Amino acid sequence: MARSVVLNNTPRCPRCQLPPRWCICAAQRDLAGPLGVTVLQHFMESYRPSSTGHLIKRVLPAATLHLYRRERSLARADLAPDDRELWVLHPNGESMPAHADVSRVQVALIDGNWVQATEMARAAAAWGRRVSLPMTGESRYWLRAQSGVGRFSTMEALLFLLQALGLAETHAQLRLQFELHVFASLCARGQKQQAQKYVADSPVREAFPDLIAKLTHSRRD
Repeated sequence: MARSVVLNNTPRCPRCQLPPRWCICAAQRDLAGPLGVTVLQHFMESYRPSSTGHLIKRVLPAATLHLYRRERSLARADLAPDDRELWVLHPNGESMPAHADVSRVQVALIDGNWVQATEMARAAAAWGRRVSLPMTGESRYWLRAQSGVGRFSTMEALLFLLQALGLAETHAQLRLQFELHVFASLCARGQKQQAQKYVADSPVREAFPDLIAKLTHSRRD
């Protein structure tokens, strides 16, 4: 049966938010790139260690994270500096502008459930351009059931954007951090079969072989 590290009040690593037995900080790689990144996170999402918004902030030190509360007004300065064009990623936005100067773009990633995301995107739309991406395939975010076809996690939205912008190396490294996070979280929940199925076709097997072996090693072995 799946376990909940939140409900059980399990001690967690202050950095990766996983129980010490499943800590993945040894494999964390800080990433950088020309694209500016802001995570607009609903305050309710901030309590969830599985949130990919937290993960984005951990592995992209230059990224900013802004907690959203309905009772607090949102200003453009919360999302982007004055010298960058603000893109707010949302499925109902316009197509991504062609030939964008990535070094002049700040993307706002909406982090929350579908209802929360819709509200936050509406609040942020006044300060920037709502942009949609051609996101296809199946979500690799196995920690939560997606609410419909074409729905992806916050991190996956960023991965699609990096790919669309041609930032291949940052995309590859960020995907490794994302899929390692999902795999270790499945292990921490006691979902061993799901974890093994997940890692079977994931690049993390070759990227972090020693850590994967450690995470899958039973204490009774």
